[in-house]
Amino acid sequence: MKLNVFTGKKYDDVLKEALETLNMSKEEVIVSRKEKKSLFKSEVELTVTPLTDVVEYAKNFITELFEKVAIDIKFESSIRENQILLKMHSEDSPIIIGYSGKNLQALQTVMRGVIKSKFGVTPYISLDVGNYKDRQIKNIERMAKRISKEVSKTGIPVELDNMNSYERLIVHNIVAKFDKVISESEGEEPNRRVWIKPKE
Repeated sequence: MKLNVFTGKKYDDVLKEALETLNMSKEEVIVSRKEKKSLFKSEVELTVTPLTDVVEYAKNFITELFEKVAIDIKFESSIRENQILLKMHSEDSPIIIGYSGKNLQALQTVMRGVIKSKFGVTPYISLDVGNYKDRQIKNIERMAKRISKEVSKTGIPVELDNMNSYERLIVHNIVAKFDKVISESEGEEPNRRVWIKPKE
């Protein structure tokens, strides 16, 4: 995949030229910036990549990766507000997801690293299999509501299982809706977890 590289003296001017050349808006691209300085002049170098190119690159990378283990995948993608959602559909979904979503999480981490290495920056990109993440979010929300109600009634703190930062944020947001309880994160990654406690 050919990279779109533009150079000039000022960032705004170079970006404007790039967007006009590509016939795209700033919301439709990612921009990697480098400063090129020498004794006599200073230049800005921008690598400007349409988000649609990032999606295709991600699809190709994942397809080639799973072809090596004979897993067939189909994709459904969307781009909203500079965010990429890539849903995968496969008969081998349980293998891709892994225990407690560990394989899917690892794949997303690798994918972000590969994209940054290729394009210089990483847009927000979320990988999902079927509706696994949607179901997980709803399960976490239900659990947080149920435990918040229990702690409100009993006054006994409850420690939840280890969660990643996004899952902890979901819990904190749910708990914040209850008047009689608070939530606190404790521990170090990857063993950081949330406590739901009564307000003092």
